[in-house]
Amino acid sequence: MSTDPRVALSVLIGCLEEHLSAVAAKRGAQDASISSAFLAVADAFEEYEDALYESYEEFLPLSVVEESDDDDPYDEDSRGEPITT
Repeated sequence: MSTDPRVALSVLIGCLEEHLSAVAAKRGAQDASISSAFLAVADAFEEYEDALYESYEEFLPLSVVEESDDDDPYDEDSRGEPITT
């Protein structure tokens, strides 16, 4: 069963909006609602990309990065030096 890409895109947009709401209402560094919203965005993104590929054989120019706690690019201690831009 394939998903209509427009439906999958609509779900992804809704998840992004929920993530923004969770971030805006953040109740601390380890707010579970943010983690939940983050995972929902990642899942919806993958569903949308799958639907896009099934219908049009196209991919998005983005990817969901799987990272361990040791690979956090925003953690200064993970590489021993601060990140500079």
